[in-house]
Amino acid sequence: MAQPSSVKRSLIDKANTTIVAVTAGACFVVVFSLVASATLFSQFNYQNRIIGAKNKAIKQLKDDKAATDNLKVSYDSFVNSSQNILGGNPTGTGPQDGDNAKIILDALPSKYDFPALTTSLEKILTSQSVEIQTITGTDDALNQSDNQTSSNPTPQTMPFKISVDGNYDSLHNVLLALERSIRPIQITTLDISGDQTKLTLNIDAQTYYQPAKDLNITMQVVK
Repeated sequence: MAQPSSVKRSLIDKANTTIVAVTAGACFVVVFSLVASATLFSQFNYQNRIIGAKNKAIKQLKDDKAATDNLKVSYDSFVNSSQNILGGNPTGTGPQDGDNAKIILDALPSKYDFPALTTSLEKILTSQSVEIQTITGTDDALNQSDNQTSSNPTPQTMPFKISVDGNYDSLHNVLLALERSIRPIQITTLDISGDQTKLTLNIDAQTYYQPAKDLNITMQVVK
């Protein structure tokens, strides 16, 4: 007995619904798989970048440690030498004495310190048997307070003036002492006046300090 047309249509509609549902499910699975694959691939690349950055950091740390060990050996040899770079005694207290590290720090200090400079100049001048009239300059500590560190430090000038009285030999010795000073001193103007019994030496000069190097350690975000 033939089935009524309404029953056939119902079966066809049911089959069509099943096909649509299966197709939709298959599309969902395909799309989900593609999205999941893209996400996993992105995570894979991200993890690879992290691993690469970590390996690079580890290599840099190993290189830095090796360089630090070599620097320590060189520093110990430099500081513990039996004679300093000025030919003085590393453990002595004379004007040419002191270990090499102290001499280097005294030669080019890392901070602006005008009172320390005047003390050093007074010591140099007093040892030359002259009468100190003035040691002057501008204490620019306030303006220099923001210039204590730098990623690319360069020497900064510290101008000063001195005026001393003495005979010819003592004034000549003052110039030699300034020339041999641990700190670099550049004389810009020089004036000598007086007579055979008493001479006055006026000097405009400058020395230097160099700000400490800023290592500028930063954090890097891996994207």
